[in-house]
Parts: sequence; structure tokens; C-alpha cells
Amino acid sequence: MFFPKWPLWCIFFSLCLSACGLEFIDYGSDAVICPQVFSDCTIENGLYNPEDIVDVQLEASFKLCCKPTRDCALCLVIETEVSISMDKEVEEDSHSGTDGEDDEDKRNEKSSMTVCYQHAASTLPICKKVEFTVNYTTLAHQNRNKVSMVITDVFHFSSQISVYPSKFNYQTKKLVAPSEEKVCSQELLQKYISMCPVLTFSINPVYKENHIELQIVGNNKTHPSLCVKYERLAQTTIPLYSVAPCMCIEGWDDDDPRSQRSQICPFDKAGLPLHLQHFMWKNVSVNVSLSKMSDGSTALLWNLTAPCRLDGEVSLCHKASICKGKNNHTQKFVGVSKWKQNSKGLWERQGAYENIDERISQCVMMKISGAHQEFGPFCAVDTGRWHWTLLLVGVMLLVCLTVLIIYFLRDYVKKWAWSWQHGGFIKIGKKGHVLLLSPPDVDEAVSELVCQLGSQLCSQGFSVSVDQWCRKDQCTMGPLPWLYSQLQKLDNMGGRVLLVLTQKAIEKTEEWTLSNKGGEVKDQQQIRTPYSDLFTTSLFIIQTRKELGTAAERFILVKVDSHQNKSHSGDRRLPEVLQGLPLFLLPSQGQSLTAELTVIETDMGSREETRTCWRMKI
Repeated sequence: MFFPKWPLWCIFFSLCLSACGLEFIDYGSDAVICPQVFSDCTIENGLYNPEDIVDVQLEASFKLCCKPTRDCALCLVIETEVSISMDKEVEEDSHSGTDGEDDEDKRNEKSSMTVCYQHAASTLPICKKVEFTVNYTTLAHQNRNKVSMVITDVFHFSSQISVYPSKFNYQTKKLVAPSEEKVCSQELLQKYISMCPVLTFSINPVYKENHIELQIVGNNKTHPSLCVKYERLAQTTIPLYSVAPCMCIEGWDDDDPRSQRSQICPFDKAGLPLHLQHFMWKNVSVNVSLSKMSDGSTALLWNLTAPCRLDGEVSLCHKASICKGKNNHTQKFVGVSKWKQNSKGLWERQGAYENIDERISQCVMMKISGAHQEFGPFCAVDTGRWHWTLLLVGVMLLVCLTVLIIYFLRDYVKKWAWSWQHGGFIKIGKKGHVLLLSPPDVDEAVSELVCQLGSQLCSQGFSVSVDQWCRKDQCTMGPLPWLYSQLQKLDNMGGRVLLVLTQKAIEKTEEWTLSNKGGEVKDQQQIRTPYSDLFTTSLFIIQTRKELGTAAERFILVKVDSHQNKSHSGDRRLPEVLQGLPLFLLPSQGQSLTAELTVIETDMGSREETRTCWRMKI
């Protein structure tokens, strides 16, 4: 319902609010609208009167009442149907048609009705009394008459009231005012409704070298929170590359939970300055692809993405080199109806050219209104050629990766090859236990070298036992039981025995070999040192393992003579019992020794058999 004398802006906002069920009316104070049968209508505050004789039926609703200054607030509109009974004498006079002065007074009498409303939290009603003069002559032809009341008292959002006639025993109408969120969320109305807690501010953009600084005007209390589209701003600066003519900035007060967002579009009217327009065009992208249709034909699909909805045209061309000039295959895009916004907040528009020749590379040129240049050409990708390119790149990457793996793992490959030549597979990379045995004629220099070798192996992650470090255990257990316990540890953990040789140790080994020809040990003068028993016992074990062919898998020889240059293969000048064992010279071949110690046999069955045999023979 439109009330008379409404200005155009009021009608416009009323249409905007009709979507949320709230209408706009142009009233700044209480008002009443009466039919012709009632004259001299007035409205004023009244008192509850249960003896009111006027029959009233009513419907009530909330609307927005606006003053001429466009200051709007909630108001209560009550639509009533009034029934007034006529006295028999008055009714007869009205039909007789007499024009006497007394009869005129009878046909026009004063009357009134009272309507009350009451807030849910209040115990006292607030009543409005409408007085009017009844024209009984006209009343005889229409018994029911509509009277509209506009009440502009203070009504709060979401308030609950009861509306009822003053006459006793009439039904009460319950009413709930619209919520603040429902009313104040309408951006076009926020500045006209003083009840809405909307932050009022304006922005003055200041252009810097790489960004725009937003100077906030009209908000001296708190610094508002700002966001551009869907992105919240941590500071009042915007990068130049994200500036667009349709960019809008929303602001709200974080300290006020009731605060509604207000929006400002700084470039909406004046447009984007010329020196910033090239940033806008950099954010425009076009994707072109080929698609097979259901009838077997080919279509070229184009997709335009931009920060704002634009007007322009797309032109089809066959090759990038001949895309310039006039073209009859042009599609125009105008208006905002076919644009869709994606998840990133950008606008997209799509189009298609049907029944094209897919054997020729298809391209499009883009011309946008407001831009002083054409964009493109944008061409469809040849998917077949692209697939072959991906396959070739994948093969090249696989070859390069294989070469790199072989290069970095070349030492492990050599060890696998060595293990295969020695009769089986081995486990690579595990650092087992190392038993380091000193020569029988150990002196201070040799003792220091043995200890240094043990420390180096410990720092490289090996578990090391050195006979010089275990004198207390040897004294407690005895040298030979201690040696057997260490050999058992090697069987459990895996590892090698390092036998350190000096020139005197080699001579001692030759004497031991001669004395054990034929299996008999002859009495002779021997060098007695704390380590001679361990050295001699190790020679027995080596001889036993050589008969089984497994001595080289357990024992490694280390010579401390650094002036020689021997490989780790067998040395023919060594005594017979030591020939065939790996031999390393220190310190020149320390790295090769470390690599050899990381190769550990995994044939547990042969190891157990060897351990049993040499124990029985010893």
C-alpha cells in the first residue's frame, strides 16, 4: 500500500524493502486516514476504555516511517474495520430526507474509538484514541468502514507487542518487530536508519609508488576493520596490482558486536585513474580450448576472467599471425547477466564458436571497452602434441634420475658386485661390531696407533672392542674366555676381527707356522706380553677357518707400516697362515678399511657351522 504524497525516493526504497517484507511510508508523527463517511478525524493519546461502543476489527504490522529529512525508524500501522450501529430514529430520518437544522445535527454526530498496544515486558498499555464525526446519511449505505492508524512511538528491533481494541472481550493480536540484522543488512538503507549500528566513514585514496593508502575520514573513535571483496585488510594499504574500478571496501567496528558492515566504492563514479588502468588489464586472462560436440563437430570454447564485469567483443582467427584486422566472426558481450563469480572473487564469462576446423590452430582476439588496445591472440593448445611433449619430458626426467642414483650409490653398487663374485648376496650399509687385537710385541708407538684406530672406528658408528681397553675383563675372565666372548658377540651382531701386524708380529707368525708343521707344537722360547696369548689364539682360529674357507669373511689384517703401498689383496710375503686375508695399510687406506667393515655376511647357517667347527678343533 502506497500512502499519498510519497516522494520518488521513498517509493524506490519501499520496493527494495519489499523483498524482506518491510514497507516504507512517509510519516514523521502519528497519523490517521479515515473514509469519507468519517470527517474531522484526529488521533491522540488516550486511556483504556472497556465501555467503548464502537465495534473494531484490526490487523497490525510494522513498517518504516520516514521524515522529510529521510530519517527513518520503525512504526506501527494498524488497519481497522469500524462498525457503528445507527439509532432507529436517525435511520428513519436519513431515509425521509428532511433538511431541518435539528435533523442535520442528528445525522452528523461525534464518535470515537480506542486501540491499545502493550509491550511484552510492560504491564501498562499505551492507547491511541481516534475521534471523528459520523455522517449517518452516508453511513446508511456502507456499514463497515476502514480506518488506518500510523503510530510513530519508539519501537525497538525484535520487540514483542500485543495490539487490541479498547472494547472489552476483543481478541488480542500479537506482533514481533523485525530484527536488526534483517533491516540493517540492506546496504541502500543503512544511512537512512539511525537505529542501525552502522559505521559511517569515507575513504580518501592516496596513490603511492607501489600501493594505495586509504585515509579514513569521519571515524575518530576507533580504527575500523576493512576488507576488499572477500579479503580482510591487516593495514590500510592496497597493492596497485589488485586495484580495479569495481573495487569496493567494507568497514565495520570490531569492538561493537552489533555493528553492521557499510560499503564504499571509491572508483565507482570517477573511474580508475589512467595511470592505474594497466594494472587492471594485467589481471584479465583468457583461456581457450577445443571440445568435441555430441554430433562429432568441434567447438572452440573461450573463458574470460577479470576482476570486474566488462563489455567488449571476441573475434575468431585461424592463426596467430593473421589475427589482426577486420573479422566477421565476432561475438559481443554486453551487460552483467551472464557473468558468474568464482571462488576467488573474480568474474567469469564464457562463450563458444561451433563447427570450427580443428586441423588449424584456432585463436581469438579480445577487445574490451575502455581499453586502448586489443588483447591476444589467445590460442587453443594442441592436446596431442602436448601429450607427446609430456611423455618425452617424463622419459628424460627418468633417465636423469637413474643416472644420478647410480652416481651417488656407485660405492654400494661396487660392493654388491664384489659380494656376488665372492659367492652370494650380502647386506650392505650395516655397521657391526669390530674386535681390534694388538700384536704380541706392542710398544708405545704401536699401542697409540691401535688406540687411535679404535677411537676413529667408534666415531664412525662402529661398536668397537680393543684388547688394550679391556685388560680388567681379561684379568677377571682370563684372556682366552674373553676372546671367545668377543667372537660370540661377533656371531650375534655381525662384524670383523682386525689383527694389527708389525714386522716382529710377522716374524712371530712365521715361527708359529714352523712350530706347527704336522700339527705338533714344539717347545721354544716365546715372547711373553699381555697380548701374546690373544695373538697366538687368533692364529689357531684363522688356521681353522682357512680349512673351512671362511677366514677372509671374519679376519682383516692391518699393517702399521705406512711406507709400503700394498693393496688389500693377499700379500705373498706374509706367513702362510695369513695369506688370503684382506690386508690394509694405515693410515693411507683408512677409508677403504671403513668401507670393508660395512660389508657383513648374512648366511647365519654357515656362520653357525664355522663357529662350531673351530671351537671343537681348538
